Amino acid sequence: MDHLRRIGQLRRRLTKAGLPGLVVTHLPDVRYLCGFTGSSAALAITRRATRLFTDGRYTAQAAEEVQAARVEIVKSSPAVAAVEWLAAQRGMRFAGFDPGRTTVAELARWKAALPARLRRGFFSPLPAPLVEPLRWVKDEDELALMAEAALAGCKLFEHILGFIRPGLREMEVAAELEHRARLLGAEGMSFETIVASGVRSALPHGRATGARLPRRGFVTLDFGVILKGYCSDMSRTVFLGKPRAKERNAYQAVLEAQEAGVAAVSAGASCGEVDEAARSVLRREGLAEAFTHSTGHGVGLEIHEPPRIGAGQTARLLAGMVVTIEPGVYLAGEFGIRIEDMVVVTRTGGRVLTPAPKALIEL
Repeated sequence: MDHLRRIGQLRRRLTKAGLPGLVVTHLPDVRYLCGFTGSSAALAITRRATRLFTDGRYTAQAAEEVQAARVEIVKSSPAVAAVEWLAAQRGMRFAGFDPGRTTVAELARWKAALPARLRRGFFSPLPAPLVEPLRWVKDEDELALMAEAALAGCKLFEHILGFIRPGLREMEVAAELEHRARLLGAEGMSFETIVASGVRSALPHGRATGARLPRRGFVTLDFGVILKGYCSDMSRTVFLGKPRAKERNAYQAVLEAQEAGVAAVSAGASCGEVDEAARSVLRREGLAEAFTHSTGHGVGLEIHEPPRIGAGQTARLLAGMVVTIEPGVYLAGEFGIRIEDMVVVTRTGGRVLTPAPKALIEL
């Protein structure tokens, strides 16, 4: 990962915004900029220098991971140390911070650490994040890691097809997925694994419970792994037993909607257009009311990143973004279906990273 290039990009943004300095505390942003993966850190950036502040637990780790910033080990809060360092820099009249990532209590602590003369106007809230937009477009190294994480997810799906059977508890299925993910080298799951079966499949966020898989009914699996910091995300819905016409038709409608959404992904397309491509299929089938969430979201170092693929969203897709396409249908008290792929936006379309089968699987 070229962290010096990333910090250079951020510096250009600082100059454009008229900011002499910036304090970065959101850990995915810190990792993106300098490679540090610990749980306690803050980055202070000026137009000439970059300092990473962390505590003594990470002395060896920071020395190994961080080349693009000078590391300082502190006994106090890393964020407070970063603020004190920024305030001591020559000509530093004020510095930016991300108000979306900073609590009121944190800001009060930072102000208390400043010399009295600087407390009133030193902190300048950013009108929009500066680091996060750099993360939206992935470079080749990031795309390779994300493809690896996505393929690990596909292997997990293939494995779990041989494990699922009626009578198992949902949490047993989730545990098997998560155990196998660790054996494949995952650092952890991207989010709490969703296993929703029978009538519970109608819950869009049906986290795994003690409910037993039915003899007949849908099972929705929504899961992802973290590999080298990058998240994967996929959903597949399978059927235990023999589906009836209504269930088969609903599944076919979701599959068509999902494939229409994937086909609409391309650099320059608006997020609203991609959402509408999927949603219009379900509208035609009389199922639009049963599709209760957005069509997708960005993914990367965090499981949910901009852009949001939703109705009326005017943001345009850029080549190198990675988004999910995940329409669903949820009929309360009956069943639910969701199919989700991760897709890289390219100049001419979208490249699917999760090529696991999508035709209805009957177990």
